[in-house]
Amino acid sequence: RQSGDDDGLSRGLQVTMVLYETLRLYGAVTMLARLATADTDLCGMKVPKGTVLSMPIAMLHRDEEVWGADASKFNPLRFRDGVGRAAAHPNALLGFSIGPRSCIGQDFAMLEAKATLALILRRFAFEVAPEYVHAPADFLTLQPLQGLPVVLKLLDP
Repeated sequence: RQSGDDDGLSRGLQVTMVLYETLRLYGAVTMLARLATADTDLCGMKVPKGTVLSMPIAMLHRDEEVWGADASKFNPLRFRDGVGRAAAHPNALLGFSIGPRSCIGQDFAMLEAKATLALILRRFAFEVAPEYVHAPADFLTLQPLQGLPVVLKLLDP
């Protein structure tokens, strides 16, 4: 391989890590709900059949026991060894859910996000605009309440 190929591969991995970390801290879905189909025991708590269990993903994704002391901080490097090794539990990232109810479009969504970001990064540098106000809001999916203004700067050809 030529060094340019290695640089491209490295940048691709960095983009992937940034996307996973963004999904961890600000995933589109903030809550998962499941219906207990049988009486069960969940970590010592009896859960009767018919109980609706709600799982707050944002809280799970910020759990220091699972993600480490920096769980509330943006740290894409936690994914450098892959999604399964980023946390204390291999299935801790729930950005697309998990198991038989996981998002059928997760591979396409990640591919689309990587391709879009790669195209932007080829020609532009960008940063969040100074007028941005951090105010995530849950309107069925998590969204920036006041938008996400960015400043694009064309890179030299």
